[in-house]
Amino acid sequence: MKSCLGRCLYLCCVLLFSSASFAQVSAPPQLSAETPTRQIREAPVVYLGEPLFILHQKVGSFTPQQRAQAIQARLEQAASNPFSNFTAITTVETEHGTDIALEGLVLLTVTEGDAKPLGRNRQDLAKEYTGKLRSVLQRAQRELSAEMLLTDAALAVAATAVFVAILLVLHKIFPRIYSRIEQWQDTYIKAIKIQRVEVFSAQTLTRQVVAIARGLRFLLTIVILYIYLTTVLGLFPWTRQLATTLVQAVVSTLSTIAEAFLGSLPNLAAIIVIIMVTRYIIKLFRIMFNGIQRGAITFAGFHRDWADPTFKIVRFLIIAFAAMAIFPYIPGSQSEAFRGVSVFLGVLFSLGSAGAVSNAIAGIILTYMRPFQLSDRVKIADTVGDVTEKTLLVTRVRTIKNVDITIPNSLILGAHIINYSSTSLTAPPLILNTSVTLGYDAPWRTVHELLKKAALATRNILSDPEPFVLQTALNDFYVVYELNAYTGAPNKMAATYSDLHQNIQDTFNEAGVEIMSPHYAQVRDGNKTTIPDSYLPPNYQAPAFRIDPLESLLGKPSPGGSPPKPPTP
Repeated sequence: MKSCLGRCLYLCCVLLFSSASFAQVSAPPQLSAETPTRQIREAPVVYLGEPLFILHQKVGSFTPQQRAQAIQARLEQAASNPFSNFTAITTVETEHGTDIALEGLVLLTVTEGDAKPLGRNRQDLAKEYTGKLRSVLQRAQRELSAEMLLTDAALAVAATAVFVAILLVLHKIFPRIYSRIEQWQDTYIKAIKIQRVEVFSAQTLTRQVVAIARGLRFLLTIVILYIYLTTVLGLFPWTRQLATTLVQAVVSTLSTIAEAFLGSLPNLAAIIVIIMVTRYIIKLFRIMFNGIQRGAITFAGFHRDWADPTFKIVRFLIIAFAAMAIFPYIPGSQSEAFRGVSVFLGVLFSLGSAGAVSNAIAGIILTYMRPFQLSDRVKIADTVGDVTEKTLLVTRVRTIKNVDITIPNSLILGAHIINYSSTSLTAPPLILNTSVTLGYDAPWRTVHELLKKAALATRNILSDPEPFVLQTALNDFYVVYELNAYTGAPNKMAATYSDLHQNIQDTFNEAGVEIMSPHYAQVRDGNKTTIPDSYLPPNYQAPAFRIDPLESLLGKPSPGGSPPKPPTP
């Protein structure tokens, strides 16, 4: 409670200081002796916070400002005399103008210079000023009486008591409101979720609602304080000018806001109309493109998978045109500051979005090129995998190792793309190929049959069309055989290749044919075959080594033997 009262007192001091400052600024400047008289063209006469009239001409050496100050002093002198008869205020014609006097005291001299700017006769203007002076002096006499001052003081005390009582009520009520709001957590105040993602938790929303309630309490306190100050200050003649200043400041601010709001209503209406028209146009295009995507609406040469990206492009263009149409109706859009900020933001966007723009353009081109679709097995540069997501900026590929790779669309557009799935459902399907090398001693017809047999025994290999073999090279020590087999499962290429290679090994081992991949040369002189033992007959024995004496290699007869045979050319 003490802190609340302390804050209120602080606000009171601030408002009083600001009001006084405002009053000083808004009041006419004090005239110094050195100020040229030609700079002061008029001066208002204000008494008890009420402007009475305006002076336009100097009298003798007195400037209009000095005349106004002197008149205010005479009015205070006249009002302080409780025996003054203000009905006795009369007008007297003099050589300088028309004097308005009270019991020999000249309150005001009306000159031709004062009447001419108003387009009035001097005598008529003096009569009008006389009536105003009688009224204001009578009211001042009543307000400055002891009885009225005591009444005003009592009213001020009562207003203060009401102000403190209201603050005490707010101090008691709002903590209960805070507690009640905290009790609403997870009941009336629930978390905000978008699908399964929690955007705002219930605790966060509760804190925000409590903060709004605290702000409301502060706003109510300011309003009550403002009403209290204007009421109390308006009771006394000496502070009535401050109350008037406070009221004028608030009223002028609110009127400015209201005028700005009312002035912007036509523009606001135009903005609302543009937004509504744009919304319905987008809805119409959404219905049309949804029909294309479902196949209910068809256009020659327009594929169904183009519907969604085309709708996004059309929607972007419509929103862009709507934003261009709305821009002139935005308050302050024609100001130099607004234009400068717009240019600055445009430069930042252009500098920071060069890569994004290139990726977006590449994404649009790839959409209409249709090099691949979702779930296709592709090879982009050195990346092989299944397409899991296509966006305007990037494409995501999941490799056979379940690694997700994000590739910018600009890189895809500049690289070669291999789509293994594009022909898997059409004739002819995708062809898998692998090569083996065998020696010239293996009959090629037998090799062909063995390779086809291994292919037909492999999962995901089609029997129709039938696998075929190509002999791609006749090297020095081996022949290169290329097996080609059709498959309808391009997404299982790795597993299919593995099964195919296993079947080739088993088939050739069962047939007793040695695979020379990688190619090599071997001298069959006592060396065991490379076929695994499980495929060899039980009585298999490696051939013996053929060892000849050194003399036979040199062409000399061996001891006790026949002369060596000459080497065969």
